Amino acid sequence: MQFYTHDQMVDKHVGVKGTPSRAEYDEQVELMLVGEAIRKARQAQSLSQEQLGEMVGVQKAQISRLENGKNLTIASIVRLFKALNQKVTLEIPAVGRVALC
Repeated sequence: MQFYTHDQMVDKHVGVKGTPSRAEYDEQVELMLVGEAIRKARQAQSLSQEQLGEMVGVQKAQISRLENGKNLTIASIVRLFKALNQKVTLEIPAVGRVALC
């Protein structure tokens, strides 16, 4: 039986680093991780999606989309983490770390 690493499987089924398909895959993973951080921060404060939506002025459905890594913008990330009273730092490889709130 042959065993493969995670990176080998992604390279085989998605594409190697530097290809458009791999770049899109990596971007989607990053967005899902941001959404997961939003969800965990919300749940740590025992807030429902509806309650967080009211705090930032959006509907529950929008909070759900954001937590699933959809429709994320820097502005929405900052608004959410400010509402949750959380600090967030964005790391841009070519620039470095930037504190957003």
